Amino acid sequence: MLRFSDPGFADAFRKIEERGETAPAGVDETVRTIIADVRARGDQAVFDCTARFDRLELTAATVEVTAAEIDQAMAAISERSRAALELAARRIADYHRKQKTETWISTDEEDVLLGQMVRPLDRVGIYVPGGKAAYPSSVLMNAVPAKVAGVAEVIMVVPMPGGEVNPHVLAAARLAGVDRIFKVGGAQAVAALAYGTETIPRVDKITGPGNIYVATAKQMVFGKVDIDMIAGPSEILIINDGSGNPAHLAADLLGQAEHDELASSILITTDEDFARQVAEEVEKQLQQLSRESIARKSIDNYGAIILAENLDEVIDFSNRIAPEHLELAVNNPFEILPRIRHAGAIFMGHHTPEAAGDYLAGPNHTLPTGGTARFFSPLSVDDFVKKSSIVSFTRQGLERLGEDIVHIAELEGLQAHARSVSLRLQK
Repeated sequence: MLRFSDPGFADAFRKIEERGETAPAGVDETVRTIIADVRARGDQAVFDCTARFDRLELTAATVEVTAAEIDQAMAAISERSRAALELAARRIADYHRKQKTETWISTDEEDVLLGQMVRPLDRVGIYVPGGKAAYPSSVLMNAVPAKVAGVAEVIMVVPMPGGEVNPHVLAAARLAGVDRIFKVGGAQAVAALAYGTETIPRVDKITGPGNIYVATAKQMVFGKVDIDMIAGPSEILIINDGSGNPAHLAADLLGQAEHDELASSILITTDEDFARQVAEEVEKQLQQLSRESIARKSIDNYGAIILAENLDEVIDFSNRIAPEHLELAVNNPFEILPRIRHAGAIFMGHHTPEAAGDYLAGPNHTLPTGGTARFFSPLSVDDFVKKSSIVSFTRQGLERLGEDIVHIAELEGLQAHARSVSLRLQK
């Protein structure tokens, strides 16, 4: 438990802010080697890496998930699970449809036509983590907005260690409209999507979460393809005014902590008694979690309860750190909302746990981390389209504006630019 006035507060919080910033030694070199190998040897490099890291032998004939395998996965999940995934897919699609923008043409001027043409990307690759945990929600959150945007082909890669994959992941892919699925993961999958191989097609953009090797690979191929963002460890900040149920907020803190050891869960409140009740609940609930060891390391190393003098101090702190997830667990969240400048997603009031946003509220759960909410936004339909400017001058329009175009070109010393206009102005 900390106070802003504590002498060691800055150092204690710097440890939280800087977590996960430095990649373990050797990661960059390993990823760079894998990418170069995939570029040089294509499929075979991907298959060799998959055999080495995922204990799965693949060929060009077996690397892609077949329709029969997806049918089998659909049959393996319960009706209850299918209904929940369908509900999530529907709500996510409904929300993202509201984000769509259309091509537009301005008629503000009679002699100059201006506009913007909006077109979806041709092909997108989505990375879905595999292995110990299954994340059908990641499939939905990446594939559904792409399809809403009009992307023609969505390619999914998912590691299948030992050949195993959770059927809910494949079921979510079908419900989301994923076109093709490949049984590969890691840096080799990112490289395959970025450069293409004999079997895995090259894409225009790669989205989706992954481990440090995946994140590093995405960073290295950026420029050859677009990427969504470089995501760091997950985080939540809960603002509280002493109202609500301490057990609820403790559960919300642990919901982030169980992601991984580097996740950060912070409660900042103006009520010391309430803070102590939350701390007691955190310890009680920790002992009931199947992922207790992971959550405990997160809480011990990167969790905090901060006591503030007033809500002004709380809001200033929140805007400084720009949290990925921000819960306004206060009696009147809409009074505070206009003062929030930076946050990935904002959860309002005592009945809106962050987990609702993770799965099916509708907004995307792919959010900026590590303070990047100061300049990044959640994944959206905009991430799956590109925009082209439209310009059309009539003769009269060029005559009206041409002299100024020529003047600016000459200011910059670009004679050919100026001449391309002045020649057209000659009678």
